[in-house]
Amino acid sequence: MTSIVAKDGTRLYAEAHGSGTPVLFSCALCTTHENWRGQVEPLVAAGACVVLWDYRGHGRSESPTDPAAYSMDRVVEDMAEVLEWAAPAQPAVLAGLSFGGLASLHFAIRHPNRVRALVLIDSGPGFKNPEAQARWEKNTERTAAFVESKGMEAFVERAAGTTVGRNSDDPAARLAAAAIARQDPTGLAMFARRVAGVAPPVIDELAGIDVPALVLVGEEDEAYLRAAEVMTKKLPRAERVTIAEAGHIVNIEAAAAFDAAVIDFLKRFGGA
Repeated sequence: MTSIVAKDGTRLYAEAHGSGTPVLFSCALCTTHENWRGQVEPLVAAGACVVLWDYRGHGRSESPTDPAAYSMDRVVEDMAEVLEWAAPAQPAVLAGLSFGGLASLHFAIRHPNRVRALVLIDSGPGFKNPEAQARWEKNTERTAAFVESKGMEAFVERAAGTTVGRNSDDPAARLAAAAIARQDPTGLAMFARRVAGVAPPVIDELAGIDVPALVLVGEEDEAYLRAAEVMTKKLPRAERVTIAEAGHIVNIEAAAAFDAAVIDFLKRFGGA
C-alpha cells in the first residue's frame, strides 16, 4: 500500500497484490477499495496483479477542499498515475463497478495503449438522453445532500443495497460498510456533484474501444440490465455474463460466481 501524489498534489491511496497481469479495480460512487477486498486472494492465485485504489474524496485518498479539483479529467489522470505506479508502461485490465465502469471507459478512450481489456460491472456508458441525465443529476444531488446532512453511517444504512450488497451480515459487506462509514462526507459530496453527476456519456465512442470486454451484471440489478445490453451490442469485442440472484454489488453478493467469471475472462483475454 502506498500514497501516490497526483498531478495537482492530491494524495491518492493505492495498493497492489501479486505479480502478473495488472487488474485495476475502480469502485462505485461513495464506496472504497475495501469493496474489492474479497477479490484479492482468488485473482492473485489465478495469476493477476490486483490493484486497488480510492478516488480523490474517497476512502484513504485525500479530499481536496477546492471544488475545481474534482472532474472526470482528474479521475482519468489519477487512474493513469496509479497504473504508472503499479505497472509502469504495461497495459492493464480495467475493472469497474457502476461509476467505476464509466470511469474505465473514459480512460480506455483517452489512453487506449494502456488498456488490455475491460471488465464492466453493473455499469453503463452514461446518459445521452437529456431527461435521463437530468434524473441522474438529481439522484446524485440527493446523495450528496444526504451524506452532508446525515453522515456516512446513516448513508450506509440507507443505501446498503447499492454500496455493500443486500446481506449486511456478510463479512465482506461488514468490512466494506466500515470503510465507507469512515469517509469524509464533504469530499464525497463534491465528487458526486462535480464528477459522477455530470459525467459525460461515452455511448457514441463505444464502437471505437477495440479491446476484449466482459460486461457483467447481476440478474436482479434492474437499473443496469438495459445498459449491459447496450454495451454488449456496441463494444466490438464484448461478451456478457449475468450472475443469477445477484443485485448491484455483485462481487460481494455472489463472490464465487463473480470471481469465476472474471478469472475465466482473464485467462482467455487478460493474460492471467
